[in-house]
Amino acid sequence: MTESSTGNSASEAAVDTVFECVVNYIKDPHDLGAVSLVCRRWYEIEAAARKHVKISLCYAATPEMLRRRFPNLESLKLKGKPRAAMFNLIPENWGGYVAPWVDEIAASFSSLKALHFRRMIIADPDLRLLAQSRGSALVSLKLDKCSGFSTDGLLHIARASKNLRTLFLEESTITEKDGEWLHELALNNTVLETLNFYMTYLTKVRFQDLELIARNCHSLVSVKISEFELLDLVGFFRAAAALEEFSGGSFSEQPEMYSSISFSPKLRCLGLTYMGRNEMPLVFPSAFRLRRLDLLYALLDTDDHCILFERCPNLEVLETRNVIGDRGLEVLAVCCKRLRRLRIERGADEQRLQDEGGGVSHRGLIALAHGCAELAYLAVYVSDIDNASLECIGTYLKKLTDFRLVLLDREERVTDLPLDNGVRALLQGCHKLRRFGLYLRPRALTDQGLGYIGQYSQNVRWMLLGYVGESDAGLLALSRGCPSLQKLEIRCCCFSERALALAVLQLTSLRYFWVQGYLESETGLDNILAMNRPFWNIELIPAREEVFTDHFGDQVLVIVHPSHILSYYSLAGQRTDHQGTVVLMEEALLYNNS
Repeated sequence: MTESSTGNSASEAAVDTVFECVVNYIKDPHDLGAVSLVCRRWYEIEAAARKHVKISLCYAATPEMLRRRFPNLESLKLKGKPRAAMFNLIPENWGGYVAPWVDEIAASFSSLKALHFRRMIIADPDLRLLAQSRGSALVSLKLDKCSGFSTDGLLHIARASKNLRTLFLEESTITEKDGEWLHELALNNTVLETLNFYMTYLTKVRFQDLELIARNCHSLVSVKISEFELLDLVGFFRAAAALEEFSGGSFSEQPEMYSSISFSPKLRCLGLTYMGRNEMPLVFPSAFRLRRLDLLYALLDTDDHCILFERCPNLEVLETRNVIGDRGLEVLAVCCKRLRRLRIERGADEQRLQDEGGGVSHRGLIALAHGCAELAYLAVYVSDIDNASLECIGTYLKKLTDFRLVLLDREERVTDLPLDNGVRALLQGCHKLRRFGLYLRPRALTDQGLGYIGQYSQNVRWMLLGYVGESDAGLLALSRGCPSLQKLEIRCCCFSERALALAVLQLTSLRYFWVQGYLESETGLDNILAMNRPFWNIELIPAREEVFTDHFGDQVLVIVHPSHILSYYSLAGQRTDHQGTVVLMEEALLYNNS
């Protein structure tokens, strides 16, 4: 070996040593993925050092591949069914089973202590195996919008996981047999910090067990529950001295009865189910301290929203329904200057809103943009919109990273269409946007507008589009841009299979593509196969009818779900636990851990 080559080897070894020292300080998964491609040695260093991995689709890799790639994992987040499953757009039997992952976790991942499963099917034996293999080490278990398990499975976790600090079950579909799981948790755990079974409809749990948890777990800071009568929780609130977040509960007594309830002085986040105007005084003593307010399931009108906002000057996160109205947004803009996240969902009583001239429109959005410059997340259902309001958002909301807008399909005529110029101005002004959703009406965005989206979405990684464009030309114009786009979801579009396939080929960063409702043709299969590229799986989910019946078994409603195309990068190849879908090819390569 020459002196020069010896020097180079020493220099390379020194660089490797430095990288070993700094790799643990690199947190962004995209950065970690990039450095792992520098050389084989850096790949090995990064693989050994990686502590957390998120897999955005459970069929993008196999459990064995994960174990070989990252043997020292401490935390894993795994997503199953596509996001469309939350809106009943994906067949229930599509897949997303957690069993093979739990088998591998039990056998191989000795360092794993935090698990987050989202939209997956989990059986009681899976939870029993987790409890047996990882119970004593598990500090966080999140079953997020999952299904397939019962309270018997939770009982195994509660008995074995004495070091559990987070148990998250929000919006999961759980078969309730009894409330013993919560009783065992109360008896066995003294370190719990977060307990969440919000929107699970569990009714057999006892308020005495909640109170026992509060007394035993002095670090308890977040509790979100199902529909408990709040008067039964007086002892719980008294014991939970460190509580910073509470959601759930319900009201069934006269308003004056609730004066005995006193929240923790540390309370910062609150969401009371079915709270009406008469119960609002319960919130007033804590309102000045509140940072987060969940009003999605409150029974408040526009006036009530305004009264509450005037008392919440430090509010940073708000979730509510479009009953907030333009007037509510105007008060919010004046009183809540620190607002960072705002989500406005569609209300159930659309007809009442229409009769009262309520709902959210361009007027409210303009006020919001002028008053809440700290907004980073905005998701809103609107009844009316114009270009000027979108331009205003682009001008004033410079910190926006996530923007989603749905234009409700109601009878009134929106006069300022198309929205091409407004969308262009928003994207030009909001340079930090990473997520962008636009669900409109036919003719609300032209092909030129789609071209603007492609041209000005330089940093957008996730995009949802519905009822946009006029022809294939618009989609192809979009696909010539969007250099960072990794996930694209499209609904109710006018695009052909051929255009969809060509768009996938042009979006070189794309890892996941879902479309429902497109122009099908007799040669559809051949057209779809045109998107074939290495390591790309394609699934066709056929059209289906969903029949709803009344109590007598008579058919009352039939919903027709159009065909789907679901395609994604995968290391795993063709999956085997699906039903009702057709997998056209199995090629695999890129590992998606972003």
